[in-house]
Amino acid sequence: MSQQQKIDKEEWKKKIMEGLTQVYDPEIPVDIVSLGLVYDLKIGDDGSVYIKIGLTAPGCPVIDDLVYTIEQVIKESVPATSVDIDVDLDTQWTPMRMSAEGREKFKKLYGYDIVEMWIQTYGLPPEEQKA
Repeated sequence: MSQQQKIDKEEWKKKIMEGLTQVYDPEIPVDIVSLGLVYDLKIGDDGSVYIKIGLTAPGCPVIDDLVYTIEQVIKESVPATSVDIDVDLDTQWTPMRMSAEGREKFKKLYGYDIVEMWIQTYGLPPEEQKA
């Protein structure tokens, strides 16, 4: 990528997120975007891409496959100069991170709303109670 080419970061983010809707969680057959597993996405002026992802289960046995797939999708979506994938093992995933589309997909697959079930079982998270 030449120095004179200006990167449209918003366009890159859009393309990457669209591509990531084709990457599915290995345990819940819903894409990682709808599940809310993309925690952060940054595009550098030099064409570098940084993405932080979470996991639905901390001991995910196919994490390497998931990281590889994400990297390939990013490289196919935009001409990134580098791709840095950070797997956040400290932030626990909950269904509260899911998009409305993700909740609907889950409901169609399993017959119930996972967020409603989560709230009934565990209550609203403290940050949600203040809203």
